[in-house]
Amino acid sequence: MTTRILPAVGDPDTARSLITLLSQLPDSEPLRSVPDSTALLDTLAALTHQSVAELPDVVVVHEHMGPLPALELIREVALRFPAVGVVLVSADPTAGLYSAAMDAGARGLVGMPLSYDELAARVSAAAQWAAGMRRHLGAGEEIPAGPGGRIITVSGAKGGVGATLLATQLALAAQTAGPFERGAVLIDLDLVCGDVGSYFDVQFRRSVADLAGIQDISPQVLTEAVFVHETGLSMLIAPAEGERGEDVSEATARQLLTAVRSRYDIVVVDCGAHMNSANAAAVEMADVAVLVTTPDVISVRAVNRMVRMWDRLRIRKAADTLTVVNRHGRSSAIQPQLIARITGTHVARGVIPAGFRELQEAQDAGRIQDLDGRSQVRRAMWAVAAELGLTAPEPAASGGRRRGRRS
Repeated sequence: MTTRILPAVGDPDTARSLITLLSQLPDSEPLRSVPDSTALLDTLAALTHQSVAELPDVVVVHEHMGPLPALELIREVALRFPAVGVVLVSADPTAGLYSAAMDAGARGLVGMPLSYDELAARVSAAAQWAAGMRRHLGAGEEIPAGPGGRIITVSGAKGGVGATLLATQLALAAQTAGPFERGAVLIDLDLVCGDVGSYFDVQFRRSVADLAGIQDISPQVLTEAVFVHETGLSMLIAPAEGERGEDVSEATARQLLTAVRSRYDIVVVDCGAHMNSANAAAVEMADVAVLVTTPDVISVRAVNRMVRMWDRLRIRKAADTLTVVNRHGRSSAIQPQLIARITGTHVARGVIPAGFRELQEAQDAGRIQDLDGRSQVRRAMWAVAAELGLTAPEPAASGGRRRGRRS
């Protein structure tokens, strides 16, 4: 079987040397080199849209290609094109770089000057991994085309601010009103106290914890763990025994999210209000990270603590976080503009009013999908979904203002 190899090297002389060496590897077919990270991602996306079979088996990335840093580029390729093996080429292949490259998703590290034996071994290992990954992802099916679905995480600045409710509504909006062929999945990574199952009155024998320790989450494994609700929304619920949540590691979360984003257009993750390694990985991987707060001093201070912690741990910057204000009223002392100024986050244009009476019946019945579409709370949450691009904006009432998509 021929191994198709795509070199990604900015320097023309280095690219020629690498292609010459790659062409000497047995059963290998080097492709034309791409000069930068943008060209690499565009090339992979274009090949995926043509046919999954057109994707290279291995991408060889030179550390100084740019403009994306090499480790960020590797992480992007691993997330968007999980069936492509990546090998990093570096002039300083230290143990620390090897560990960082593996964490980012690389399948090997090669030192410079290039050695035939070392390059052959790393490319062969990456190609074998890619072939196995394609079997597990496809298992007789085609790997879904395209760069993969969007991940939206929803975290509470503190407990009780309404993060799970918002997560359920974002997922329902995307599933029932969004223009997505592959649908949406709602994942409960509030591993100890997750309530997604209770909101939908789901009793299911499988949970996120059943995926812990599985090296390759194949479509069959994922199908067995997912509960498909009557609304069509897919769910991965938290374990009924909270102590089992400790089995879900950062590696499990990354493997899980990589698998589900290759099969669904929208992945909504309820991260709860208590951070652990699994939901921290989800926030880091997210296309959009939402923090939910109520307009009071204690909750806004909690937002501040959370975003500062994310920044210290290099999970996410405050400027890349979207804060949603729940239970807002005109008389609230703390308005969205002040929250944005205090926390350094972006604040959603749509705010959600308090509506305990509107919510109580649907919540108590475990049928949150039956929340009245005319209720102010539901309309406000679906407006946030539209702001995130999960649905088309709802027309405003006659004489009112029309909400637009977030630019």
